[in-house]
Amino acid sequence: MAKVYEFHMKTFLLVLLLIPGLLHAGLRLPNIFGDHMVLQRGKPVTVWGSADAGEAVEVRFSGQVKTTRADAKGTWALQLEPLEANAAGQSLVVKASSGEHIFSDVLIGDVWLCGGQSNMEWNLRACRDADIEIPAARLPGIRFIRIPKLARMLPQGDFPVKSPTDGEGNWRLAIPEQVENCTGVGYFFAKRLHRNLKIPIGLVDTSWGGTMAQHWATKESLRPIPEMEPYFEKFETALKEWNEGGGVNGAKKRLEADLKHFEVARADAIAKGEREPRKPNPRSYTDPADQGQPGGMINGVLYPVARYRFTGILFYQGENNSFAESWKPFYATFPAVIDDWRNVLQDDLPFGIIQIAGWSNRRSMSYDMNHHCNVIREIQYLTWERTENTGLIVTYDTNSNGSIHPGRKTPVGERAARWALAEVYDQEGHGTRKALEWRGPVYAAHEVKEGKVYITFHEGTHRGLRLDQDIEVGFYIAGDDREFHHARARINKDTLIVWHDEIKEPHAVRYAWSNLPMGGLMNARELPAYPFRTDTWPITPHQSTGDYEVEKILKPSS
Repeated sequence: MAKVYEFHMKTFLLVLLLIPGLLHAGLRLPNIFGDHMVLQRGKPVTVWGSADAGEAVEVRFSGQVKTTRADAKGTWALQLEPLEANAAGQSLVVKASSGEHIFSDVLIGDVWLCGGQSNMEWNLRACRDADIEIPAARLPGIRFIRIPKLARMLPQGDFPVKSPTDGEGNWRLAIPEQVENCTGVGYFFAKRLHRNLKIPIGLVDTSWGGTMAQHWATKESLRPIPEMEPYFEKFETALKEWNEGGGVNGAKKRLEADLKHFEVARADAIAKGEREPRKPNPRSYTDPADQGQPGGMINGVLYPVARYRFTGILFYQGENNSFAESWKPFYATFPAVIDDWRNVLQDDLPFGIIQIAGWSNRRSMSYDMNHHCNVIREIQYLTWERTENTGLIVTYDTNSNGSIHPGRKTPVGERAARWALAEVYDQEGHGTRKALEWRGPVYAAHEVKEGKVYITFHEGTHRGLRLDQDIEVGFYIAGDDREFHHARARINKDTLIVWHDEIKEPHAVRYAWSNLPMGGLMNARELPAYPFRTDTWPITPHQSTGDYEVEKILKPSS
């Protein structure tokens, strides 16, 4: 692991030297440093930037004074000793002969990195409870920053900021005037931590709607994955065509020509009373190197904050790997995201995996059983099971319709906070000496007896096992014909019993296994059971060729 860390830091420093936006005459710090920021407590805090070659740099903060000198290429870095949490704003002063930067109202607390796609990016303003949360958000001890969206071929040393008031690239406070742009999941997560820990909480939001797992892993990790070859080929072909087509100037000429053709075609359609053609989108005439690509987002969004210190990571992604055949590389790309983020950040950080919810209407039993969402959720579960210092947060019960963006982010953030408080902060349940409960029932084993399937759950997850309002929904059962039917279910103490009156020899049970899952299986803490299946039968996702075979993941070939 140390060698991997060394490789990523050498890559980071090499690229840092190639970025003129960061390295120029005079003292400069990356844009992650700003007024109202939160610095990580309990860890050495790195402060870094550029200055004139050989120039002395001094940093003052919280009673500490540290000095260093810029190297021959103008880069410098130093570390502050670990800091104690402090909710009183202080000034971080960075001085050199070529300039001075004073960052005001700086707090010390725990900083969490929020990543993923649109359900993490979804801001508080768009959440179901925005009407009561925003006016009540008087929590200046919670700070957040949205990192600008950049896709690049190489790791970046910094991100651009349009202005001090822009919604991206600036630290903001969780107060009514500013909080609406905070990630909803992150806000409810931070709110719970802030109240329990009574320390400042910072959120660094790197999320980007519509991204896939392969956008957030490094090219070095992605290249050996066979299922990634079509994605590399598509990108490299587009890049070749872009360069051969004259780059920016060529694209400008093509857009101008297409717009002229559009105007002619539009006028002709109007004259004939026909439907007007679609106007060319300028976004289709941009450099592929600045668009979604394997490794593009980790390069453009994560690397600029790679030297900042964090407590942990929340990652909510998978929806865009749930279309067509985009599920195929996910078995390898999703675990790679965790490894690569830890490597880039040089820290084995706790990693909270938020399992995707569901969307689109249920259509048929076959449609439900073979939907891509089931594949993604199972891979997320297996990744959690196999990867140390991770947590899996269930969300399937938060969606009330077919929207891909469930509006209820409160339970998602609060369940993530339960995981963090239990596993990262080692909190015990109030009034007990027992670990704080954060998991719903987790399938452990099953046994078939007299035409019924008896299912047991892992210790510590099944206390008070129950069905919500005693309603049997979300259970499926099949015999050896592999045809699934809605099943009956009941609870006997800590055991779930599932059956179907017409299936005398059941072979498989599935729960919450659908594109839009339902189900009320929970424990006494009313934490929902994790979706599960007792079989390992192949699944053929819609709009796909070939099967998803979990046995190949469970027992990879040598």
